[in-house]
Amino acid sequence: MPFFKSIEEQDKVPHAFAKFNTGVERPLIDLHQILMRSDDSPFSVAQRELLAAYVSGTNACKYCTGAHSATAMEFGVEESLIKGLLEDIETAKIDEKMKPIFKYLKKLTLDPTKMIQSDADAVFNAGWSERALYDAIIICCTWSFMNRFVEGLGLSVVPEQFAMEGKMLKGGYDGIFKMFDLK
Repeated sequence: MPFFKSIEEQDKVPHAFAKFNTGVERPLIDLHQILMRSDDSPFSVAQRELLAAYVSGTNACKYCTGAHSATAMEFGVEESLIKGLLEDIETAKIDEKMKPIFKYLKKLTLDPTKMIQSDADAVFNAGWSERALYDAIIICCTWSFMNRFVEGLGLSVVPEQFAMEGKMLKGGYDGIFKMFDLK
């Protein structure tokens, strides 16, 4: 149930952006589009959506976990993989090379002040570049921010809408501009 009287029960993030439209919304969507859809990331689009879903799940944000799990599935990620990662990274059926990334993101999400060099070294030792870790960190930061935005507004979780949201986001984040008249 939204905490704001001006936000309706069925409203989602784009509705809140359009409602307030303060000027920060467009740069946020631009950030999402560049981060999640640019061609120059070491991670595929599917992997980036999986990272976003994982961070959201680690933060227990059901809204963002559902939306980004559905989006990851639009790019071929199995739902069981997302659930498996959230249960136990070690036993999740994912490429071994990805496991240090998810461990890093889990620690960064839950215990950010306890990050140490060996956390980054585990990622580098798995064959990832500094750019890859940089991208993973920005995804973690962006979705931690969005999780708090959603929870702070009290946006409603409607699981029946996740598939629709996944299909919408498959086309990119900048489609929100077309749906809503944002600055």
